[in-house]
Amino acid sequence: MLHCLSFSLAFLGRFFVIVLSVVVLVVPTLLSAQNRGSGQQARPDDRRVTRVLGGLEMTAADSAVKTVVDRLDFDSYKEIIRGLTEFGDREQGTERNRQAIDWIEAQLRSWGYETARIYYEYTPRGATEAYPREEVYATKVGSEVPGEMYIIGGHMDGRGGGEAANDNGSGTALVMEIARVLASSDVRTARSVRFALWNNEETGLNGSRAYVEQRSPLQGIEEPAGSGRYPEPTWLGMIQHDMMLWDHGNPVTFNQALDADVDIEFQLASEKADESAVLALKLLNANRMFATDYPAAMSNAMSNTDSGSFQDLVASVSLRENRRLYETGNRANPHWHQPTDLFVTFSDADFRLGFNAAQTTLGAVARLVDARIVGER
Repeated sequence: MLHCLSFSLAFLGRFFVIVLSVVVLVVPTLLSAQNRGSGQQARPDDRRVTRVLGGLEMTAADSAVKTVVDRLDFDSYKEIIRGLTEFGDREQGTERNRQAIDWIEAQLRSWGYETARIYYEYTPRGATEAYPREEVYATKVGSEVPGEMYIIGGHMDGRGGGEAANDNGSGTALVMEIARVLASSDVRTARSVRFALWNNEETGLNGSRAYVEQRSPLQGIEEPAGSGRYPEPTWLGMIQHDMMLWDHGNPVTFNQALDADVDIEFQLASEKADESAVLALKLLNANRMFATDYPAAMSNAMSNTDSGSFQDLVASVSLRENRRLYETGNRANPHWHQPTDLFVTFSDADFRLGFNAAQTTLGAVARLVDARIVGER
């Protein structure tokens, strides 16, 4: 009996030593990683895993689209985000917001676009005085059906006192990178594509609502008659991009989540729900065909983003890093509207998630507007 008891105590002692060794060796490492994350220091790109479904045989038409999608450039996407963060959070009504609008317009013009602005008034909550606001857009004019178009949007304003790198430099840069690719003189689209960089999203979608109010009645009107010019082509669909970089699970982890993906949302409780679901499915299929690293998921609770201004008028979807209501709205992104929303906060894995959203959108839109490199079949 005493021999058995002695053996048990010795065993428990050795077990305790093993557990203590694990605690001593492992816990400091975990805490060190956690501290590195909380310190907002740059971290290595720890994720480079191709996880899209892929493997689909491409038709000749798909291959033509792929040549367009392949012109997207990861470093260019990152540099556009970096350029936007030079203006801080670009909060509406500030000088940094006005300077960022001018910068966006200058970039679009440098690629050869004619630009235009929407002018509107914004009345802050609880105020009686309205203040002038503006936002910029540009259009790739279709060569065959210029009077029809898809709108690709992202809001350029931010808040939180940081750099608004993710919310929403990431979405703005995505729209601009696609605009850069389609601006090339050897890229043709049958239908038109509009690139809209909304203002005042953070105050209640005021910029996109102003666009809808002012431009919706002008759809499909040729001006002047017989000119072949359509200042507001008929809307075929609206694709919004809002917060594209951060999918780190919930509870949030330091590294990117193993199941990180591009979230495509439409609003089931909208008048154009059926059409929006079809558009979302086209994006989902384009992701499988053209995205290089991350899969996409589709859901039906789109909310709190500029595509909501369009959802009862035309097929409308939103691309995000997470579902807006169930994940972002439940603290899935600790940098949302915080001073930590900085360019240096995000790793190349994070930026690559946003880049895969660009591949997804351009792949779908290129199919829809029949985009191709001139001379290729």
